[in-house]
Parts: sequence; structure tokens; C-alpha cells
Amino acid sequence: MSDNFLLENVDVINKNTQIGTRTNEKGEFILSASVNDSILFYVKDYTLKGIKLSLEDINNNNIIIRIDKTPVELDEVVIHRVDIDWNFDKKLEQQKREEAEVLRKSKALKVQGVNDGTIENGMDFAKIGKMLFGGLFKDKKEKIKNPNDFKEVATTSFDQKFYIETLKLKKEEIEPFLTFCNFDPESKNTISENSNDLVLMDFLYKKSIEFKKINATE
Repeated sequence: MSDNFLLENVDVINKNTQIGTRTNEKGEFILSASVNDSILFYVKDYTLKGIKLSLEDINNNNIIIRIDKTPVELDEVVIHRVDIDWNFDKKLEQQKREEAEVLRKSKALKVQGVNDGTIENGMDFAKIGKMLFGGLFKDKKEKIKNPNDFKEVATTSFDQKFYIETLKLKKEEIEPFLTFCNFDPESKNTISENSNDLVLMDFLYKKSIEFKKINATE
């Protein structure tokens, strides 16, 4: 729920077992899990949420998850024909803007567990946050049905900005990187019917680290 409103169609994923489900119209869901399993909650326009299950959570068998709505980002305002002499250090001004942006995102992406705990050894939520709030998901009208080609799904799910800004790849490295991922048998699991964008995202991020290490040694 969010602000006392029940949330429908929230993706609920057990990070440890890679099994997921979705909430119904009452915000309810049922998911098999064990103590110390990491559970992710994602729905568009809301902050990614993660919890690590405790023994108390399992015994209660009923957990209320609260998700915050993401801040609304205003479009950039372009001013034409300005006659004012601002007289400031542009480099310093840009640095201040970047610091403010990092601070804003770090506050928005703080993932808290049920008992003020956090998910350990889980996904890199800062990276995922950049994807979620940076508009890096492609605006797909319809999801690919019965996908059988990893590269096609990866390029359809995320745009070029995701690979360049989030995965820190060069434009010319995107195609060989996707080919590199395609050779990993695990890539087929990320595009199965039981998978979702978060699983694919996590896989691409991990493979990008391997890809950079291999290229660095050449």
C-alpha cells in the first residue's frame, strides 16, 4: 500500500529463488519464502522497495509493505534571449547541480527492510534506481510474446541511454556486449515467461562488470 491506498499489479519477486507474483486488486499477494530471503517490490511510478525476511515476519505470515510514490520530475525549462550577465563559475555551478542530483536520488532510493534492515548481498539498488527514475525503460505498448532471442528482448526492454549511462558502456560496445551476454546460458532464463524486467536488469548489470574486466585485460 501507499498513503493508505492499496496497490494492484505490484511485481513481488523472491530474489533468492527468482520466483515472482503480482498483487491483486486488494494489494494482497502470496509468495513462498524462507528466513533471510530478499523480497523486491516494484511498480511503475513508485520507489523500488526491498525487504529481508526475519523469523518474526515468517511467524506472523502477514506483512504490510508501504511503498512511496516517486517524486515528479519537471521538464527542463529552456530560456531564449537572456540579456543578464550571470557572472558565475559555470564549472562550479555544474558540480553543485550534480551533487544535488546525487543527494536527491540517494534519498529517494534508500531501501529499508521490515525492521529497519536492508537487503544484504542483493541487487545494486543505486543502479536500479537510475534505471527506474531516469526514464530508461523503453515505452513499450506491448511486451514481446514468446521471446526466444535474448538480444532482441534486451534491446526492446531498455534504450541506448540505459547501456551508456547506467552500465557505463560506449556506444560501439553495446552490440558486442549483448552478444557476450547471449553466450551465457543464464540469459535464456531472463527472458522466460516467469521472468521480468528486474531480473533482466540485474543480469545485464552483472554481465557488464564481467565484460569490462575482460576488455580491460586485452
